[in-house]
Amino acid sequence: MVDREIRYCTTEDGVRIAYCVEGDGPTTIIALPIHFESFSLDHMMPVYQQFYRDLGAGRRIIRLDHRGGGLSDVVSTFPDGFRLKELESVARSVGADHYVIWAPTTAGPEAIEFAVKNPDLVSHLIFYGTYAALSDVVSEDLLEGFADLAKGNWEIVTQTMADMGGRREFPDETAQLGDWYSQSQTAETFLSWVFRYNPDSRPLLSQVSVPALILHRINDTFVPFSVGQKLAAGIPNARFVPLQEKGHGFCFGDYQPILEAVDAFLGDREQAQAAEKPESVESGAFRTILFTDVEGSTALTDRLGDAKARELLRDHERITREALKSHGGSEVKTMGDGFMASFGSATKALECAIVMQRAFAERNDSATESINVRIGLNAGEPIAEDDPGGRGDLFGTAVNMAARVAAKAEGGEILASNVVRELVAGKEFLFSDRGDTELRGFEEAVRVFEVSWRE
Repeated sequence: MVDREIRYCTTEDGVRIAYCVEGDGPTTIIALPIHFESFSLDHMMPVYQQFYRDLGAGRRIIRLDHRGGGLSDVVSTFPDGFRLKELESVARSVGADHYVIWAPTTAGPEAIEFAVKNPDLVSHLIFYGTYAALSDVVSEDLLEGFADLAKGNWEIVTQTMADMGGRREFPDETAQLGDWYSQSQTAETFLSWVFRYNPDSRPLLSQVSVPALILHRINDTFVPFSVGQKLAAGIPNARFVPLQEKGHGFCFGDYQPILEAVDAFLGDREQAQAAEKPESVESGAFRTILFTDVEGSTALTDRLGDAKARELLRDHERITREALKSHGGSEVKTMGDGFMASFGSATKALECAIVMQRAFAERNDSATESINVRIGLNAGEPIAEDDPGGRGDLFGTAVNMAARVAAKAEGGEILASNVVRELVAGKEFLFSDRGDTELRGFEEAVRVFEVSWRE
C-alpha cells in the first residue's frame, strides 16, 4: 500500500475534488490525471503506481481525481473551464510557493492554460505524449462513435482507449489499463462531459513563460510524434526529447529515459544529492560492508525480456535504497543487479539487511514475479578511493570477502562473516552456524553464519 494522505478541496463552483499527497522533498509536482484515471485504484495498475514512486522519490507528488471520477464528487454538469477550476483549487489548497506540472496524454491543454494564467505558481512544465488541441488527435466523428458505443458497452470503449496505448507491444498492461479506466468513472459521467470538453490552447502557447520540457515517443501509438513536435515548436525555448520506446503509456516498457530527462530538466536530484552526500570513508577506517545480488537475474531477463526484468530490478533498487537511507548506510555503487554499501555500525548493517529481506518478502507476496535477493556482510578496514563524482569506492580484502560471502547465499538469505557476528555479540540477532566455507580467492576457509530475519 502506498503511503499517502488523501485530502479534499472545493472548487469555485462548489465541487469537492479529491487529491492525494505522496512523499516529501523540496520539489512539489502536480501530476495531472488523464481523462480516465483515479489514484484510488492504483492497485489495478502496479506499473503506473511504480512510475509515480520513482518520479516522486525525494519529491512531493500531488495527484487529483477529476470531478465525476474516483473519489471526487459525482456530478452531471460540466461548466466551461472545469478542468482548470479543479487544478487551481488543488494548488490553492496545497499552498506551495510554486509547482512543477506533469501533464501526460490528455492533460496538455489545462497545463498550458494554468501556466499562462498563473506564471508565479509554476516553476516548470513537463509534457508527455500530449497536445495543445484535442482536434490534433481525435476527430468529432470518433468522439461521437465512442459516445454511441458507451451507451451500450462502456467496457469496450475503455478497453479500446487503453489499447491505443500500445496493445501490440504491451498486451498485459493495456488489459489492466482498460479495467482501470472502466472503474474510474461511469459511462454516464463520460457522456456528460465528452462533448463539453474540446480544449484548444494553441493561442496560448507563445505566452508560456516558464521552462518547458516535451517528452514524446517517436512511435507513439496514440498521440502522433508530429503533434509533440508542433507543441514544442509553439512554446518559446521549449526543450524537446524524442524517446525510443514503443507504444504510448509513459509507464509501459523502459521509462528510465523519462525519469532521466526529468531529473536533468529540474536539476533537483543533484541538489538533493549534494545536500545528502554520502559520508566519505578514510582509508583504513573500520566499516561493515554489505552486498546485495538478485538471484538469477540473467535468466530473469531471458525469460521476461528486458523491459519487464527492468521493472523488477527497479523494485530491488527502491527497496534497497529506502533501507540504506533509514539505517545510515552509504551506497558505494550499484552493479545493475546488485548493490555495494558500507556502514559505520555492524548493528545498523544487519538491521538494514533484515529490513531489506522483509520488504522483498512483502513485495513478493502480492507480485506475480518474485525477486529473490542474496545479502552478504563482512567487516574490516577497506581501502577508500575517490572517483571524479565524489562518491568514492572501496577496495581490499574486507570488500572482496563480503562479495564472496554474498555469493554463497541463496535468494532470500543473509550471510555474515564471523567478524560481523562477533561485532554484534549480545545484540539479540539470531545466527545459524554454516561452518567453515570455501570462498573463491581465499586460501583458507572462512566461518560463515546465516542471519535469521523472518518474524
